[in-house]
Amino acid sequence: MRLSERMRSFLADTLALILFFTVTSGLNERFVAGMEWGEVAVSRSVGAVLMVLTARPYGLWRSWFMARLDPRTGGATLLADSAALLLFQVPIYLVILLVGGADVGAALRGCAGFAALMLVLGRPYGLWLEWVRARFGLAGPGQKPMSLGG
Repeated sequence: MRLSERMRSFLADTLALILFFTVTSGLNERFVAGMEWGEVAVSRSVGAVLMVLTARPYGLWRSWFMARLDPRTGGATLLADSAALLLFQVPIYLVILLVGGADVGAALRGCAGFAALMLVLGRPYGLWLEWVRARFGLAGPGQKPMSLGG
């Protein structure tokens, strides 16, 4: 039985986000924010739940954002991917850190580090997301935002 494109898009976007950001965010929390490993485990557990809820909306957001900017060069694509990730993920990450037990100072340091990471990781994550989507048989950027109802 073949899964619908909508379900494959959800699964691909969710898997890509959880795998990529469990590793990168955990390292940021431990070594930049200075959180203890136990706090990192709590924040990554909260993060995993939030990633399940936000991965597909981010995938739709990124597809929409990239289509609107229509970057045609490597530099423009890098900036567009970084901006898409930064604008969507940093506010969510702040909540994750605070719920994970970070004090306000640690949360702000963590967000600053995470924002810097978004500038570096935006394009690698965009490429990772496209690669995972291709493994699920999704062409291009996955399910188009306007196809939510179908």
